[in-house]
Amino acid sequence: MQSLARLSRTSLVQKGFVPQAIRNYSSVSQAEIDNEPRFLECFKTFFDKAAGLTNLKPGVLNNMKECNVALRVEFPIKNEHGDVDIIAGYRAQHSHHRLPCKGGIRYSEEVDLQEVMALASLMTYKCAVVDVPFGGAKGGVRIDPKKYTVAQREKITRAYTLLLCQKNFIGPGVDVPAPDMGTGEQEMAWIRDTYQAFNTNDVDSMACVTGKPISSGGIRGRTEATGLGVFYGIREFLSYEEVLKKTGLTPGIKGKSVVIQGFGNVGYFAAKFFEQAGAKVIAVAEHNGAVYNADGLNIDALNKYKLQHGTFIDFPGASNIVDSVKALEIPCDILIPAALEKQIHIGNVADIQAKLIGEAANGPMTPRADQILLDRGHVIIPDLLLNAGGVTVSYFEWLKNLSHVRFGRLNKKWEESSKKLLLEFVESTVNKKLSEAERSLIIHGADEIDIVRSGLEDTMQNACAETRKTANEKNTDYRSAALYNAIMKIKAVYESSGNVFS
Repeated sequence: MQSLARLSRTSLVQKGFVPQAIRNYSSVSQAEIDNEPRFLECFKTFFDKAAGLTNLKPGVLNNMKECNVALRVEFPIKNEHGDVDIIAGYRAQHSHHRLPCKGGIRYSEEVDLQEVMALASLMTYKCAVVDVPFGGAKGGVRIDPKKYTVAQREKITRAYTLLLCQKNFIGPGVDVPAPDMGTGEQEMAWIRDTYQAFNTNDVDSMACVTGKPISSGGIRGRTEATGLGVFYGIREFLSYEEVLKKTGLTPGIKGKSVVIQGFGNVGYFAAKFFEQAGAKVIAVAEHNGAVYNADGLNIDALNKYKLQHGTFIDFPGASNIVDSVKALEIPCDILIPAALEKQIHIGNVADIQAKLIGEAANGPMTPRADQILLDRGHVIIPDLLLNAGGVTVSYFEWLKNLSHVRFGRLNKKWEESSKKLLLEFVESTVNKKLSEAERSLIIHGADEIDIVRSGLEDTMQNACAETRKTANEKNTDYRSAALYNAIMKIKAVYESSGNVFS
């Protein structure tokens, strides 16, 4: 397979690229790129911009901006060589205006205190944007999970959870973790089991963590929730007249070209839903390479190939992009950064050519890059709105655990009986019988997955509509509009509780 980095300008144009897609960052020094603010400072910059749209006092805004409490722990784990590794773990709770706090736990060697504080801050406003009644939190353990066995990861997870229990940083009404980068259902099941072992009298202990397997109290639809929320959000924005006018795109998803950076849980499911809706996913990037096909990639085949080979490189029928960050610069209708923070920055923003950018990752864009793209007329759907599908369905799982009953269990058969009676009346009135397949489709009562996806779609539609309304009224960008809405909702909670005046 050819490497995109080695293709000539002529061949790039023939393949649907333009010369700008391989420009070097000659106009920006490495020092400028390195001096971009850290993730936490990026969030505070975005917050300050949105806060400027309000008439709230500086002290009130500062109270909303800063993290309430942060925890750092260290604990020993014996490695496979018989030596002891000292593991660092973190948990930050940004806001207690609503309880419990909510936020994922990530396993990564890049985890540090400022990162979890930034992510916790983002979670507070993400929850407020989609009307999920939680405060923001985030946690992390500084390890590369791939370097540890399953048994070692279990020990690390249980040790970390035990420390959270001891410090009162976990509980159904206190702080409810969820999966994030490097963690998944299995880690959540270990967390639940550890918490329950130390809280045997807590009847609601199942609700101490979300993102669990179904067998451990999870909810159907949680795994794909963030990716599906990304799809719902972008689909909604592509129905807005002002977005279509600015981007020159037509309504709907069908036929749109999509580039996705990151092929983890969020990126994979986002790609799947866009493909199913008729979009062409023309490029997918991971940390160790990317692939491109102007006619669209087969997502299931690509996923199978990556699982087998550990990389996208040399995927049949696609061109290689060895420097995977270059995939962000491919001309497309929709760009979805679904990897790490600060992927679009002052060094590469000049080469971003997507008409609409949907932030599926947390903090994928720096403030300077954001402003440059806005000045150039790009539409940016912000992370705190677009990737809120995960916390929305986590909220549904939390409710399920507190109610101790599966969604749909109490009403499915009643719905089907009611629909059957109505259908029989209509059939007798028009003197026409439907086929069994047609009857089954019409009569079907809502399962848990139907209720979850309906609730997620409604949540995303409402949040997008609120953001759009504020952006138009305040003549501002969608990130500032979403943050403004969140700030005003949190301010209302503080005012009603009296915290603002304490």
